[in-house]
Amino acid sequence: MGAVQTATKMKIEQIYTKCLAQGAYYIQSGGEAIIIDPLREIEPYLERVKRDGVTIKYILETHFHADFVSGHLDLAAATGAPIVYGPNAKTSFESYIAKDGEVFQLGEVTITVLHTPGHTLESTTYLLKDAEGKPHAIFTGDTLFLGDVGRPDLAQGGSLTQEELAGMLFDSLRSKIMTLPDDVIVYPAHGAGSACGKNMSKETVGILGDQKRLNYALREDMTREEFIQEVTDGLAAPPQYFPFNVSMNKDGYDSLKDVLKTGLKGLSPMEFELAAQATGAVILDTRHQNIFEQGFVPNSIFIGLHGSFAPWVGKMLLDIKQAILIVADEGKEEEVVTRLARVGYDNSIGYLKGGFEAWKQAGKAYHTMKSVEATVLNAAYEEGNAKVIDVRKPNEFMVGHLEGAKHVALVDVQLNLEKFPNSGEFFVHCRSGYRSMIAASILMAKGYEGVINVKGGYLAMDRLGMPMVEEVIHS
Repeated sequence: MGAVQTATKMKIEQIYTKCLAQGAYYIQSGGEAIIIDPLREIEPYLERVKRDGVTIKYILETHFHADFVSGHLDLAAATGAPIVYGPNAKTSFESYIAKDGEVFQLGEVTITVLHTPGHTLESTTYLLKDAEGKPHAIFTGDTLFLGDVGRPDLAQGGSLTQEELAGMLFDSLRSKIMTLPDDVIVYPAHGAGSACGKNMSKETVGILGDQKRLNYALREDMTREEFIQEVTDGLAAPPQYFPFNVSMNKDGYDSLKDVLKTGLKGLSPMEFELAAQATGAVILDTRHQNIFEQGFVPNSIFIGLHGSFAPWVGKMLLDIKQAILIVADEGKEEEVVTRLARVGYDNSIGYLKGGFEAWKQAGKAYHTMKSVEATVLNAAYEEGNAKVIDVRKPNEFMVGHLEGAKHVALVDVQLNLEKFPNSGEFFVHCRSGYRSMIAASILMAKGYEGVINVKGGYLAMDRLGMPMVEEVIHS
């Protein structure tokens, strides 16, 4: 559970998940509660209301999420609470589509529906008023973040362009949100690290007055044309799994209990090997990169559970419906399956029982990753025979990179294999070593035998005083 704010006759709790940079909300008043934008695993919400002795009255969704699969269906099935969306929403399951300005009573407080299209057509902000009717807080979804606003390119369809959606967002912000009192608390759906915006703050709770002063998109002297230009400028392509998550949130999905039942099937090394051969499943190794490099099942893809696991799975596993076999630290299997399901990867078919040690003890062949300290790269670089590929983001590369290094962002590795040497050794690095190990594992699985991962990445290279340059990338 995250930050808690208690006011007269109500309690607000932000439930923040760092891996997704996502905030769900629990609001309680007079023996009733609502959940806004719940995660897919609903047990924490059920335990929370049981502990407080209250009943979930409504499940409110700010919009059809693209970056995660919401828990609205399982939560509604468990509690009988209605699922509420704002205007323009259409679902394949039973839901209540609220009108703009409609008011919901929650104990002694109220929630007012503010339709704020722009990020998506159904995007809605929920205004919480206290027992005296005073505006207290807004739950803005992806309409307004701290330091940014929602990107307008995720809901394009028909004749709508991102510029037209950005124009809608401009109108929504100025007619529905900026007119509210400065002391209203802002509770957004995301913070820094989410792909749903460009410049989000690391803070996850703010004050509207501060946003009016500091958020570039809320400048009072900003014209509609300037807003459209600034909001649409520099948008990176959205992760490929986003449309699938939107579809699941609109049309439904399997219960998480069923997904866990299938994914948590322990397989012996022989059963694991046969399952991989029979299904063509991706072998996903979620251990720490320092452990992974010492030995792994051939053709495994590394994406460590300790990093931004679920978003990187969504960016790197291109087929969301492909079967997945899991290698994990013992005791972490359920967490892996759950976090995969958060982003719609529901096709886990089992895990290696006993972990990688069981694979070794069974006498199965395994691979190791050549991974070296930055000092080894530095020596090779000074001798003039080091081929170096930087897999950080374009903006990181522009700020500073090793002189002579090539750039292939991690998300583009699988689509640009021809940019990697097909003979001889070459070094791959990122900022600190997590992303480069993902890249190296993919390259090894594709048959690149000469890949060498650089431990500590750019940070370690920079500390050694290796020659760094700035450069503008031209696409």
